[in-house]
Amino acid sequence: MTLSWLQIVRMGLVQMALGAIVVLTTSTLNRLMVVELALPAVLPGLLVALHYGIQITRPQWGYRSDTGGHRTRWIIGGMAILALGGLSAAYGVVLLETSFALGMAVSVAAYAAIGIGVGASGTSLLALLATATAPHRRPAAATITWLMMIFGIAVTAGVSGQFLDPYTASRLMAVVAVVTGGAFVVTCLAVWGIERSVIARPETESAPFIEGLREVWAEPKARTFTIFVFLSMTAYFMQELILEPYSGLVFNFTPGQSTTLSGAQNGGVFLGMVVVGIAGTALRLGSLKSWVIAGCLGSAASLGLITTLGMVGPTAPLLPAVVLMGFFNGMFAVAAIGSMMALAGDGRGAREGTRMGLWGAAQAMAAGFGGLAGAGLADLLRTQMTDAAAFGSVFVFEAALYVAAAYMALRVMDRHQSSTAPTAAVPGE
Repeated sequence: MTLSWLQIVRMGLVQMALGAIVVLTTSTLNRLMVVELALPAVLPGLLVALHYGIQITRPQWGYRSDTGGHRTRWIIGGMAILALGGLSAAYGVVLLETSFALGMAVSVAAYAAIGIGVGASGTSLLALLATATAPHRRPAAATITWLMMIFGIAVTAGVSGQFLDPYTASRLMAVVAVVTGGAFVVTCLAVWGIERSVIARPETESAPFIEGLREVWAEPKARTFTIFVFLSMTAYFMQELILEPYSGLVFNFTPGQSTTLSGAQNGGVFLGMVVVGIAGTALRLGSLKSWVIAGCLGSAASLGLITTLGMVGPTAPLLPAVVLMGFFNGMFAVAAIGSMMALAGDGRGAREGTRMGLWGAAQAMAAGFGGLAGAGLADLLRTQMTDAAAFGSVFVFEAALYVAAAYMALRVMDRHQSSTAPTAAVPGE
């Protein structure tokens, strides 16, 4: 028995809960450190890089799912750790106002817990999807769960932004407590009983983890796609830690307005994914390769627009430009996800979790590297030029990476993908 559409949607609720917690730690808390506490952007950059760096363990979590089953306990346990880490991260920001050493100690522990929680919960969830979903439903299942995660990010950022103004430490803790507690409860209810009702094909061999990972890396498709994921995700995440500080320093946005801006961006991502899914399924327009390339090039152009608006100043319409960037980000992401789920079942059997873990680790490393590089470069350039010019230079560099990713997609997807993609991006049944 395989997952039904209702069960796939229930599992998407876990992704939605995961995104709701992560968006507060990577956007809202980041902005508070840089603007309200006047800390260098590289500091929250290092913390976020820590949480992404720990996710290099994702292949191990995926391998455990391949070999042992019991994914539900890893999903729920990981979410519990993630929720505790998110709440602790907010408390770390509060402590930073009075004690830098104590605040940093709590923050480091919190972001480490976030990395462990995301790795355990997210990878185990994707492994369950890859092994318990019928092959023809895998791309659609991935897209449904991703859309729900983006929806969770957008709604959380938008709603919590309204409750954060006027900013106080107690208000911050209350908002984060509601989000993290709610996410854990939703996760428990969403996955309860699903694993017992389906046959999630576990690995029957007892090969060591390193051997299993080596087998996957030896597959040309898996190895080349891993490199593509790292390059494209570096571009995708490079503005993550600097967009909200940019809005505060250059456009005079309040903390609540900055958080709402992040929600609007992810709303654009959601819309871009939906448009690609509908166009590819109902209208049969475009291929996976064409959507990825269009998304990358559109994202690059949007970053150029955001840079130009910074030169205009606070009166410029930043919000529409950020939504436009999110739209093209969504186009790129949904095509890449469809490819990822399709490739997860290629090659040696019963290695879906290991492949998803490998690509998840590549994405996490790229996210940490890209976010840290963007924050560090912005700090460096701000010592030499105005805030608008410094942030704009980083955005231009990010746009160049998108162009390079589009070129690589042209080469990689010519070899590994035919013109099929978005036909499976949303459920056709």
